Amino acid sequence: MKKNNIKALLLTLAIGGSMTLSSCESYLDVENPSTISQEAAFSTVSNANSALIGIYNTLMGDDGYGSRISTLYPNAADDFRVGGAYNPLDRRGISGFGVHPDNTELNKPFLQLYAGIERANIAIKYIPLSAAYVSGTDAEQAQMKKMLGEALTLRAIFYHELIRNWGDVPAQFEPSADIPDLYIPKTNQDEIYDRLLEDLKLATEYVPWRTESGEVSTRITKAAVKGLRARLALSRGGYALRRDSRVMERRADYQKYYEIAREETKGIIESGQHALNPVYENVFRTLHTSARIDPTNELIFEIGAYGGNSRTDSKLGYSNGIRIDRTSKYGQANGQLEALPTYFYEFDPVGDVRRDVTLAYFQINKDDQKEVVTANTMRDGKFRKYWTGIAGTNQNLGINWPVLRYADVLLMFAEAENELNGPTAEAIAAFEAVRKRAFVGNEGRIGVTPVDKSSFFEAIVKERLLEFGGEGIRKYDLIRWNLLARTITETRAKLTHMMNQTGEYANVPRYVYYQPSALVNASVPQEIADLKLAGGSVSDVFYTPGPGSTGPEGYTRVNWGAAVNAALVKDFAVAFQENKSELFPIYSGVLNQNYNLKQDYGY
Repeated sequence: MKKNNIKALLLTLAIGGSMTLSSCESYLDVENPSTISQEAAFSTVSNANSALIGIYNTLMGDDGYGSRISTLYPNAADDFRVGGAYNPLDRRGISGFGVHPDNTELNKPFLQLYAGIERANIAIKYIPLSAAYVSGTDAEQAQMKKMLGEALTLRAIFYHELIRNWGDVPAQFEPSADIPDLYIPKTNQDEIYDRLLEDLKLATEYVPWRTESGEVSTRITKAAVKGLRARLALSRGGYALRRDSRVMERRADYQKYYEIAREETKGIIESGQHALNPVYENVFRTLHTSARIDPTNELIFEIGAYGGNSRTDSKLGYSNGIRIDRTSKYGQANGQLEALPTYFYEFDPVGDVRRDVTLAYFQINKDDQKEVVTANTMRDGKFRKYWTGIAGTNQNLGINWPVLRYADVLLMFAEAENELNGPTAEAIAAFEAVRKRAFVGNEGRIGVTPVDKSSFFEAIVKERLLEFGGEGIRKYDLIRWNLLARTITETRAKLTHMMNQTGEYANVPRYVYYQPSALVNASVPQEIADLKLAGGSVSDVFYTPGPGSTGPEGYTRVNWGAAVNAALVKDFAVAFQENKSELFPIYSGVLNQNYNLKQDYGY
């Protein structure tokens, strides 16, 4: 949501706007949007913009992309998971693929997504009826159309999140006040997606390209709509758990949707509006501050966090990211997400800059020093509290959530082009652009790109794992490819091999020895180079057997390969059941509100 430093603008509008929107307690509630009439609320550009801010506000917060939807729901694949022992009634039940319908973590995010849909429905109805839209000046009409395009896009985001987590869901495209019977049954997700794809096609006609707007308040651009339309198209054309058959299926006309994804991503590429940030690390540093370090505008759409509260701000960098001791000068960060030990070894040991940005294999102690952690307690390094400059006990750090990056556009294009035409020169170029950025300075280690369709697809599967770790993408990719079950089986086997130090993990050290070192708080390569490891650099120490159970004098021993034990292997995706666990059950309290709903999907 934050584009061109609009956090301050959003805060002003949210507080001072003429229209306020209260949160829904139930997804069946009728939204009471204002003390004035709906028509008056959308009568001017200013009023409509304030109403639009109310829609944006439902994206963020603890129950939105500020915590649960961004860090809790997606992390259960072969990159990250929620740490701790499996319990079906708390957040670890989600990462263990065995969440119970009574788990309260399923409730408020579900309701908040529907609150966003209700607000969007109101805007989508009343903006085209307003005088500013119908008979305003050319500038007013352009503004109102832009906001209509934004509302259509936001509604698509909310529904996409519902579908990819719950499958078929109740769908309404009018304000609740206009619907005689709100006890709506589930709608087939294909129907919902088809409607959303048409909505987004319309929205692309209303919103401007980044360079066409000239406004600080341009939150959603044409590239954002096109990229999101491509993402939804790939989901529509991918595999999904079907309510009628209770198995993962892909529809016969799936290529139609790959064509949509191909054309939309191709349009973004040819527009020249966006490019890869030359420094991978800076993409994520940009999310932490109002100072942009993204000169090429790789971040196409991000959700803004502001206000220092649990409703409009985020806990990114606190509830995820590098763990920091509470008495450190940087202030506490819990870092509940843990990387799978095997994820570390998916990266090239020397050339891929993404490993040390994505994986935090150190934490900050009470003396503000870096300590190497065990292999099973690495955190996601793209979110770091100390990058914000905010210290103390504050849990809301104003870190934005990245929804769409240009790297994703390139890889979606490569995937769609490969599916339709094989690995053409265009597909290979898009794929290799992402890899070349990752291996900057070590291009000789990139390897040879496959030139047959199946091998190129597998290369894309691997590349998306490396590129988007911790960004809430991997699990949903695996589901739409119908590779989740296979990947869980393969990952459990890899963990077993790492535990036994066999196969590709034969040289993984049982222990690593280090001395604490002060946090540099500079670039990631500098931070890693400053680690005091016995035996040399990271590329040496973590890839050779090491000195054994007794290390050099003055160094602290930490379990590395030794941390991968039978309990960890058993606990990984412990409750996963194919053709069931791909989706969540609906929270039992929600079922009690609507007699037309039932669980389905084997719950």
